[in-house]
Amino acid sequence: MAAEALVAKHPCLREAGSETGWNGWKNSIKFKMGNYRNKMRQAGCQEVTVNAGKRSRSNPENDTSHSNIKKPKRAEVNFLPNFSEGKDPSSLEQLRQTIVEEVKKTEKNLPLIRKMMETTFPLRRQTIVMSCPPVNELMDLWPALKIESELYAEFQRITNQNLPNTFYAELDRHLPRLMTLFRQKASKTGKISDALAEIFKIHDEQEIHDIHTMRTTVLHALPVYLREDVSGFFRTCTDESEPELDGVAVGLLTVISDHDTTSPVHYNPLRISVILENEAVVSLPRIGDAFLVADPQE
Repeated sequence: MAAEALVAKHPCLREAGSETGWNGWKNSIKFKMGNYRNKMRQAGCQEVTVNAGKRSRSNPENDTSHSNIKKPKRAEVNFLPNFSEGKDPSSLEQLRQTIVEEVKKTEKNLPLIRKMMETTFPLRRQTIVMSCPPVNELMDLWPALKIESELYAEFQRITNQNLPNTFYAELDRHLPRLMTLFRQKASKTGKISDALAEIFKIHDEQEIHDIHTMRTTVLHALPVYLREDVSGFFRTCTDESEPELDGVAVGLLTVISDHDTTSPVHYNPLRISVILENEAVVSLPRIGDAFLVADPQE
């Protein structure tokens, strides 16, 4: 893409006799990037070093060069940052243990936790990228990630984006149109229309109709409109019952006080827990917050 854009911007650089006009530039850029990555690897850059040391004549027992490659996901700005100057795994591990003790306190010092989580970010990323621990094990190591504000802060450290602002800005922009679209579908006949009509019947019975009510309705109605089976994703239980979470890779568990677990939507739940790998990792008050928390953790 870079080579093609280069030739499109400067036609005089087009290669004569080449089918595309930029094959040679593509190879040139490829080798330049390879040389650059070698220099970064020799300098100790973690993001490059993590994929170094593959099978060679001197290391025939290692994995092949194309297996188990650790690559950042889209929008991950800080995939595997280096330790800051003067810090090493030992010193950061001591800070991690301090965070664990601080989180156990009834009155948590959130500014202190935020500062320590910021400092230990490289160690945390190294654990995630290199070891890929299960979610429950990671939460035991870093219990501060169960705090909603710290979860948002961690997302911003990785992607440099404010998660709730970005999510709700886009969701709220489409809410009016989606509500109109779903109501039109609910007014017709059919299995999907009946399911949407039931959701909007409960919606219209609510005493308070604010932005949170609209978000809850739309997030429940959207998969119905798209004909998606979300029975394994949306789970409901009472506060007195024990939920069955075996086999739930990702899901949302709505905990209610009454026994009407068959209702398609609940506007005033006791809490909504995010389920990852059969474990409830964090609880939130609203469905919108649970949605935006579940996706980054996944």
